[in-house]
Amino acid sequence: MNLKFIVTLVGCTLLLFGLAGCGGQQVAGPAGPVGPAGPEGPAGPIGETGPAGPAGSSGAEYVGDQICGGCHADLYAEYMLSGHPWNLSPIVTGLAPDYPLSDIPTPPEGYEWRDILYVISGYNWKALFVDLEGYIITDAPGITGTTTYLNQYNLANQALGFNAAWTGHHAGEPNLAFTCGACHTTGYRPQGNQDGLPGLVGTWAQPGVRCEACHGPGSAHIGNPQGVSMQIDRDSDSCLECHNQAPADSLPITGSFIDNHDVAVDLMMGPHRVVDCVTCHDPHTGVVQLRLAGEPTTNYPCASCHWQEAAIQAVDFHVQMNMACEECHMPRLITIAQANTATFTGDYRTHRVAIDPYQVGQLNADGTQVLPQIGLDFACRHCHGAGMGAPRTDAELIEAAVGYHARPATDTTSGTP
Repeated sequence: MNLKFIVTLVGCTLLLFGLAGCGGQQVAGPAGPVGPAGPEGPAGPIGETGPAGPAGSSGAEYVGDQICGGCHADLYAEYMLSGHPWNLSPIVTGLAPDYPLSDIPTPPEGYEWRDILYVISGYNWKALFVDLEGYIITDAPGITGTTTYLNQYNLANQALGFNAAWTGHHAGEPNLAFTCGACHTTGYRPQGNQDGLPGLVGTWAQPGVRCEACHGPGSAHIGNPQGVSMQIDRDSDSCLECHNQAPADSLPITGSFIDNHDVAVDLMMGPHRVVDCVTCHDPHTGVVQLRLAGEPTTNYPCASCHWQEAAIQAVDFHVQMNMACEECHMPRLITIAQANTATFTGDYRTHRVAIDPYQVGQLNADGTQVLPQIGLDFACRHCHGAGMGAPRTDAELIEAAVGYHARPATDTTSGTP
């Protein structure tokens, strides 16, 4: 037999026996340690967009203050006499706004009422005008650059002895956008342009500061008056959202007076910063309407808290004249439209109330900031030197102001003051 054949036969036999042995049950050894993670593979392709989820519940919507007036008729009528609703008034059918306590006879020179889209303010102090593209009018139609153009209407001011007159505001400046919607409208959003007009920055639900500007959108309350209450926020922060544009730690001055947009900072510099605005003021009524009606302009008189100071006044003539506390402690240090520097009289009262009896002036050394306390120029010289009271020197004013409300020293002999 061939040797090669024998060797091959033996090898195949051994292989068969080996394979047969492998067919038996084997015992697995212990698992080895987990090896290190391999490198991250490339990102797979982006999958298809999934189906849209269910729609969320809709929030409350603005309904307009006329709806509010349907139930709150008396309150609505009272609030419509205040200044808030008239912060921005649309021109309807080419007619001037029907203000409750004031009147604007004409728009700026060269314009008719049909050329005006909105009037900014116009209640008691001043008015500016918005054209049909949404820009604040600063020049005659089709013209720019006339820096002497008179585009702001100042209403007459009896306290200052000023007649109604036209003046300039950014006169000649082209394309002055209306960026005042956050404080002059209701339901304001900074995105977009109202009615698609380039000059109107942002959008709103209703022009003017209406009911829902403070109380929130009312549709849910309208649908369920008993179950859904309107927002009532008595904290001053609500007021400060608009009446606060200056830095919190300083108050810039313009022409010796505080700008009307900074009245909240003016308040915060005085001791009444701990008192909420609504403690003294009803936001539904304006000081102007109450004053014209001969009614108290605050919820409580000053003496309800400061009764000791009211009872002790060093100048008998002030008592005889029944001088109101605010004549000295809330002089007209703020200007909205007009002011008289000679008589230290703006057209809006300060709320800082505290008087420094040794301070005469009102500004810091470089004339750029208002000092925290009221100086005697404003506290006293709007009368003493303005033709109503006898002129007084600085020394005389200081002598009268020091200890003005101090309790007299007690006579230890008689026991009487």
